Amino acid sequence: MAQKTIAGKTIEVNDEGYMVDPSQWNREIAAEMAKEDGIELTEKHYEVLEFLRESSAKGETLTIRKVGKSGITDIKGLYQLFPGGPLKLSSKYAGIQKPASCV
Repeated sequence: MAQKTIAGKTIEVNDEGYMVDPSQWNREIAAEMAKEDGIELTEKHYEVLEFLRESSAKGETLTIRKVGKSGITDIKGLYQLFPGGPLKLSSKYAGIQKPASCV
């Protein structure tokens, strides 16, 4: 575990950069994490992040397909929002642990 200062707040992250404590998350932290990867978050991005946070809090298994069926965006749209690893990146920015389906 490591500490990282993002958006003026010190947070705990694991070796892959995922937040250890989801309660520390806020939109500013998400924006800064995404900016490090060259992604500028829009409202559509935040809709996906909120969906993931809510689903994770309920203990639901997260998959790309589930996000695609959420009504927020389709699978193709998810890849456009989070290129290079849509579920992996969106989970990271949402402040939740990396889903088991991501390698």
